[in-house]
Amino acid sequence: RAASFRLLSRAAQSRATILVKTQVAIIGGGPAGLLLSRLLHLNGIDNVVLERRPREYVLSRIRAGVLEQGLVELLHEADVDKRLQAEGEVHAGFDIAFHGDVCHIDLAELTGGRNVVVYGQTEVTRDLYEALDAAEAKVIHEVDNVALHALDTDNPTVTFDLNGQKQQISAVFVAGCDGFHGPSRQAIPTSIRKDYELTYPFGWLGMLSETPPVGVELVYAGHESGFALCSMRSRMLSRYYVQCPIDDDVADWSDDRFWDELKSRLPTNVAGALVTGPSIEKSIAPLRSFVCEPMSWNRLFLAGDAAHIVPPTGAKGLNLAASDVYYLSRAFIDYFDRDNESPLEEYSGTALARVWKAERFSWWMTRLLHLFPDQNNFEQNLQAAEFDYLQGSLAAKATLAENYVGLEY
Repeated sequence: RAASFRLLSRAAQSRATILVKTQVAIIGGGPAGLLLSRLLHLNGIDNVVLERRPREYVLSRIRAGVLEQGLVELLHEADVDKRLQAEGEVHAGFDIAFHGDVCHIDLAELTGGRNVVVYGQTEVTRDLYEALDAAEAKVIHEVDNVALHALDTDNPTVTFDLNGQKQQISAVFVAGCDGFHGPSRQAIPTSIRKDYELTYPFGWLGMLSETPPVGVELVYAGHESGFALCSMRSRMLSRYYVQCPIDDDVADWSDDRFWDELKSRLPTNVAGALVTGPSIEKSIAPLRSFVCEPMSWNRLFLAGDAAHIVPPTGAKGLNLAASDVYYLSRAFIDYFDRDNESPLEEYSGTALARVWKAERFSWWMTRLLHLFPDQNNFEQNLQAAEFDYLQGSLAAKATLAENYVGLEY
């Protein structure tokens, strides 16, 4: 009987619901969710972050690291920019090459002194974790079966499993920062939600190597064999990409094959300066453009990849998530501090206006520099004409530079 009682007690425990109350429940512990949590915490707004993966997994993800000036300023506002200021590489320009010809884009000159900073997304995430830890913020990892309920009422809830126990958060608002595959976007009724998507017929094979970058600035290259990009994470950590078929197996790409292919697509002087070495990480990423409208529904607000995805060509993914967080954090602060609902009501429209401009820019750069499988000679000549126009037009360069450093919030 005693044994049976203990078993029943454990079974009852596994079904128990633990209730947590907060002002904002944040679904997703990537940089968008963590940055939103940090900004709300600094303004005295209670919040809880739920993340499906362990912290070690989140910090192991390799992502881009070209930060717009707006994001740099937002990280300063969040007081998480100490390492960024010490280790980030300021970039005042970059090169675009097309079939060997090179066009330099002087960001600082073309935008009145604005620039970008190269600092890995993983490092941004690490800095946010450390700040949230120091503030004893609530970040819960390894949650399963996350579900959103009663979003169209004054008392929305989020349920999830943690260590075999069913738990529930009661919140005033829910922020969905859980990416494309998370439950937040799916919680918006299909009768209201409209998804826009464009899938590209190729991928990016990326390689990380402990080698010095090929130059002081990024190099984007369009070539008859496909796109290539020379990027960096630091002065001794480089990130390179080549366009490849989406169904390629990364195991078929040896380091030697990758380096040979990359060199063949770069201008001669750039290829000659390339320092090769063993890869630390290799992966193939698909490319797509995606937008969900609206980005809010009743008490639910989407931010980051939960609402939109861009091809990485324009370096807009993390930066676009940051602009969402900028608008959303201020809307929450207005609501809780000033009892002003207008910014929350306007959030979706405000965010989407910037989202679509970033989508356009990323799509334009992708069309300019990639080889499309069904491309005919007319379209190839259009690409060449577009690049020729860019080389010869100060206005075209200024437009590119303005979008690359990031439109104003």
